Amino acid sequence: MSTKGTWSSYFQNKTSYHSLKSIPKNKVVHQGIRDYRDREYVARIYIGTPGQPFDVILDTGSSNLWVPDIHCRSCSMKNRFNSSQSSTYRRTNETWDQTYGDGSNATIKFGVDTVVIGDGSDKLVIPHTTFGQAVYENDIMVDDPTFDGILGLGFGEINGATPALINAMNLGIIKDAIFTIYLQKRGYYDNVTGGSITYGDLDKTHCGPVIAYYPLTSTNFFQFKLDSINLGGYIDKSSWQAISDTGSSDIYGPKHIVQRLAKEAGLRYSNSTDRYYVDCDADLPTLNFVIGGITYGIPSEQLIIDVENGQCRWAVSSNSDGSTSSNEWILGDPFIRQFCNIYDLRNKRIGFAQSKDS
Repeated sequence: MSTKGTWSSYFQNKTSYHSLKSIPKNKVVHQGIRDYRDREYVARIYIGTPGQPFDVILDTGSSNLWVPDIHCRSCSMKNRFNSSQSSTYRRTNETWDQTYGDGSNATIKFGVDTVVIGDGSDKLVIPHTTFGQAVYENDIMVDDPTFDGILGLGFGEINGATPALINAMNLGIIKDAIFTIYLQKRGYYDNVTGGSITYGDLDKTHCGPVIAYYPLTSTNFFQFKLDSINLGGYIDKSSWQAISDTGSSDIYGPKHIVQRLAKEAGLRYSNSTDRYYVDCDADLPTLNFVIGGITYGIPSEQLIIDVENGQCRWAVSSNSDGSTSSNEWILGDPFIRQFCNIYDLRNKRIGFAQSKDS
């Protein structure tokens, strides 16, 4: 093999095979989530050998994992990945510009390394995982000290890169190809216990029985069909599409529908912030989403968010320019706090269960 020049390739594959054999398989992992003012939900991961720690937003609305790179000058206040300190790192030549709905963006190059989710013995070890190294972040990203990067939990591939959790599924590392997210509402506090994510199984500790599963209408997102939306005396039966998005702090909908809902609830609109405001002790009508003939009600307490100084806002928003897309509704954190979301990767469906807190 040395004579033929094939020994190097064989040795790398042999080493890779034996390292995969030593990886724990068929696991169920429960990981705590930290809450920042009911706006961001963050968990700890490690990348490289030895593992370098990062706090990442759990985001079912995107699919790629990225953290700041050591060469990102604007990211100096965050944890940054140093590839020279990892014995298992492999570089690639792929790059990507990532932009999110709030206007934040990052320029990313891709590498391959071992990703560890969780702490101690309760962890997922996912080898040969492609991840992003941000070499630039705009001010929206840099000025937020609560997180280093983002762990995309969706399906999509960027430049052929398999998402971390899909990689874990393909390698048989998780017991079942599902994960459950349970979120808590903690108010205007930073870095407090805010829920948990269960990889590989249902969360029976924090969530009731599964109410129903629904087929995904697209695997670009965890997208499904809404029958109708109603609040008080207002109802809309336009059969919108919706996505479940842990990376969105609000529920987002078409501007003209959100305006009608806000009027029905008697809310105050601010031009300067493009938000609706409400008395902190108000008792608003329940916002109902009908999915597959079943009503999922979001009560007043999940939709009133403390923004300090005795002010509270309504956690339902729309794009300021009124634009719409095929994903007309984004069911973000207020919906997920009320109903645990179960993401079934293999069967391409989503399920909901009542949170035991609500």
